[in-house]
Amino acid sequence: MANKVIVVPDGKICDYIDGKFRPDTPEEYVRQIIEKRLINEHKYSTNQVKVEYTLQLGSNKPRVDIAIWDKGETNLTQENIKICIECKKETVSPTGKKDGIAQLQSYMSVCPNCEWGLWTNSLQKFVYKKYIDDSGKVAFMEYNDIPSADGNLDDVNRPSRKSLKNASSDNLLFVFKACHNHIFVNDGFQKQPAFFELLKIIFCKIEDERNIPRPLDFYTTSEERSNPDGQLTVMKRISKIFEAVKKRHGKIFDANDEIKLSPRSLAYIVSELQKYSLLKTNIDIKGKAYEEIVGANLRGDRGEFFTPRNVMKMAVEMVDPKIDEKVLDSSCGTGGFITMAMTHCIEKIRAEIEEQLGETYENWDGEVLVSYQNRISDMAANNYFGFDINPDLVKATKMNMVMNNDGSGNILQTNSLLPPHEWTDEFKTRLSEALQIKKQDIKNHKTIGFFDVIVTNPPFGASIPVQDTVILEQFELAHIWTLDKKTGRWTMSDKLQSSVPPEILFIERCTQFLKEKGRMAIVLPDAILGSPGLGYIREWLILNHRIVASIDLHVDTFQPRNGTQTSVLVLEKKSEEQKDKEAKSGEMADYNIFMSMVEKVGHDRRGNPLFKRDADGNEILVPEVTDSEDSGAQQKMVKIEDDQTYEVPNAFKKWKTKEGIAW
Repeated sequence: MANKVIVVPDGKICDYIDGKFRPDTPEEYVRQIIEKRLINEHKYSTNQVKVEYTLQLGSNKPRVDIAIWDKGETNLTQENIKICIECKKETVSPTGKKDGIAQLQSYMSVCPNCEWGLWTNSLQKFVYKKYIDDSGKVAFMEYNDIPSADGNLDDVNRPSRKSLKNASSDNLLFVFKACHNHIFVNDGFQKQPAFFELLKIIFCKIEDERNIPRPLDFYTTSEERSNPDGQLTVMKRISKIFEAVKKRHGKIFDANDEIKLSPRSLAYIVSELQKYSLLKTNIDIKGKAYEEIVGANLRGDRGEFFTPRNVMKMAVEMVDPKIDEKVLDSSCGTGGFITMAMTHCIEKIRAEIEEQLGETYENWDGEVLVSYQNRISDMAANNYFGFDINPDLVKATKMNMVMNNDGSGNILQTNSLLPPHEWTDEFKTRLSEALQIKKQDIKNHKTIGFFDVIVTNPPFGASIPVQDTVILEQFELAHIWTLDKKTGRWTMSDKLQSSVPPEILFIERCTQFLKEKGRMAIVLPDAILGSPGLGYIREWLILNHRIVASIDLHVDTFQPRNGTQTSVLVLEKKSEEQKDKEAKSGEMADYNIFMSMVEKVGHDRRGNPLFKRDADGNEILVPEVTDSEDSGAQQKMVKIEDDQTYEVPNAFKKWKTKEGIAW
């Protein structure tokens, strides 16, 4: 069974529940996300669920997108359906007569025992419970969510810590988008303020999850959500949590900050988030959801385009930060690189404790868990740093760190290209405290080699070159260099260039930030690495570093937003002793360089996912790897993203061992 492979016809998608091939449409994408949630989060068995089930509605025979029966029900008829679900594409309105909520309710009405219905277009979700009112007519009450397979309604209204679910697939992204869209549409906020209001509520959710052993207070019952008085009760409850958030995160929120959402919107957002554990959900699911919504709302005009998660993961695994090393992203954006690096080391801590105890993480007792969390918090406070010029991105990065591993302390707003003596006193104070050095030791560009590891993607953009001579004179790469055509060597002159693209200066600034023998993984435009006129940069790189690896990325890596061809360089900073020795001998040390071309990055230039194909070019399905307890059910087959970035770190690790590179 493990070797079973199925070919997917062009333009089709394999249904997650029944395995049938259906047209790959926007509606189908929504349905597949809901199906995965039903199985993986709500724990329904595939035997309870039918897709495109035909109903008898008068003389018509419409098909409900998803029908669910009680567990153990063998008579899967229209009379016995318990839940009806309708899935639409984003452009379909819930108020539409043909495809809106009215359609769902008509289906529920003709299924005598149907209690529940769900309608979603991925941006909005509506859940109804059917009942008979005092006049004997069918009526519908809006609810937070459909019940899970065990039918427990208490958890729908007020989840317990035990009942919190880990988000699966793209469901968390769906929830974040739906919440943001609700604020944008209903509260009159522009996109960016709407995003920051959503952040406040996410902070409250995390604060409530951390408040062990107290019962959860981040909830709204369906009754509270459905009436103004109940909505005010929810507002009061969440505002109390926000007061605790402000005390814990005084560097993110001002003391007089408050939740500006209407009580109605707040109750809606709480109802959408309350079922999930944001702390325990897989970091890749959280990271993808968070970084996509940040990118959609905070992308600026400074040449910012955020690095795909697969590239960040590849770079971090290659540079392999250790638990006790100080790590920096000098252009942290949404915080993806720095959270990825910290997660890499958290996994090392977890493995270390598991080996010491001889027990897996799932079996640790409370005392060990507290010790583990304290080690993570200490590591975050002492070893992880992010700088960015954009204050909104700094706040977003802090949120990303808090959501993933409680490491918001050293994310600082600054123009890191400024001469260190011009950095603000607040920045230097906080940096020196975190590094445990004297503030007066931060003097100039020659005295800032504080970090063991740098992982970064500098802001690209020749349209915003640096022209300030006070900044330029700190950098050898800001000088004019001349090429000796006979020797092919470049020589630096005393004269400065009139303007320099920031990414060139960031290369040298990152090197200045590194300790001797420190290492970095940096994303750079291929023009820097290949343009004849920029040969002096390559000369400077070779003079100051060991070039450990060069990974050529596919042109679609940053699409659909940017088509710049890029590479990832892994560099090790030479010591002054090494450079002096080479300068005196006139010869560079001879060494090998790991080189790789990543020709497949899991998506095309429009951002659509690309999946593995067979020798004839057909998409294939393989058995899903899952811990589902749905034994006896049909084996679920899934596509695999066609992405070579996951293969590079292992190949690099083998090469590094062979070369005798110790880190």
